[in-house]
Amino acid sequence: MALENTLIQDKLTETFDTNVFNFQQERDIFSLETSADKITALILFLKNDSDLRFHFLTDLCGVHYPDNESERQFAIVYHLHNWYENKRIRIKVFLNGEKPEIKTISNIFLSSNWMERETYDFYGINFIGHPQLKRILNMDEMVSFPMRKEFPMEDSGRTDKDDRFFGRTTTNC
Repeated sequence: MALENTLIQDKLTETFDTNVFNFQQERDIFSLETSADKITALILFLKNDSDLRFHFLTDLCGVHYPDNESERQFAIVYHLHNWYENKRIRIKVFLNGEKPEIKTISNIFLSSNWMERETYDFYGINFIGHPQLKRILNMDEMVSFPMRKEFPMEDSGRTDKDDRFFGRTTTNC
């Protein structure tokens, strides 16, 4: 029996009610949103449910939306995979821009350890309960988070790079 989007949505809304929302099919992946305080329970449910069986964390990454209101300036995006049915799912959680933090899932998926560290390193998102949350690619002495949109891609003297082409705007243009 193929794992259908309607079954996933029905099981999630039955269990989490209005804490899961914005269900949509985007190309070949079923997507939804939840709140930061429900992500651990949701991930555990998706992993342990005998019908859903999303046992593999494909990716975890951060996104910065500086033009959004403060409560939705950062997002954590989780991609899970059910190998039995070859079904993928995307979960997006928006975070407060003033103090972006979310609980770690490294106790559920060990592979998230490095992904969470990388997201912290580049976006400054705190993963509460992470066993070793520190920079993984940048120097420990860095005080900024280079993937945030306010961080310039190159020095302002370069003319061969234009920040507008990378989703950033400059005040001098």
